Amino acid sequence: MRIEIPVDPDAEEARRWLVDELSKPEYRAAEPSWFDRLMQAIGEWLGELFSGAGGVPQPFVIGIVVLIVIALVVIGLLVFGVPRLRRRRAAQVPLFEDGDIRGLEELRRAAALAAQRGDWPLAIEERFRALARGLVERELVRIHPGTTAHAIAAAATIPFPGHATALQQAARAFDEVRYLGRSGGAAEYEQLTALETALATTTPDDASLGRPAVPA
Repeated sequence: MRIEIPVDPDAEEARRWLVDELSKPEYRAAEPSWFDRLMQAIGEWLGELFSGAGGVPQPFVIGIVVLIVIALVVIGLLVFGVPRLRRRRAAQVPLFEDGDIRGLEELRRAAALAAQRGDWPLAIEERFRALARGLVERELVRIHPGTTAHAIAAAATIPFPGHATALQQAARAFDEVRYLGRSGGAAEYEQLTALETALATTTPDDASLGRPAVPA
């Protein structure tokens, strides 16, 4: 028969045993998450608010809390929801007469892949589509499916007057490769890529944004 000998650890040994025990997965899983701590903090704040109300009528305190919650929800929608919804709607506006609803990054990738293959007509067309999509997503230009490339370029000169000539050249290059069967070339594609990148990283000059692009 085995006799268990009592263990009498010193303070350092006991502390180490306790740390080892609490580090086990079952104890870690039981720890409150950040959401639990946030809810606890809000609950404590509300408790202090109600307990400190004193002679203030309870409906008045409840009304204040409701107004605070509504204000937070509205701020959250304005900061996160509305811009995202606008970008989603802008991305769903068809480009030109073929109903192209691809997003900016997808159009950029398509242009780069066409350029890698040396398909300059397609590369130029896709890069101008990316330029147009970027303007639409930023709400700098409003279009409809029948809006032409020259109309988009003309509307874009309002927020970007310094790029007026380059925008018209880009629209002309798009029309020539798409409708006139021109082959284009690497130089035209590089110019259009530089223009699209510059517009994407430039702050608009004009305060009247979202000007409609009238068909031309």
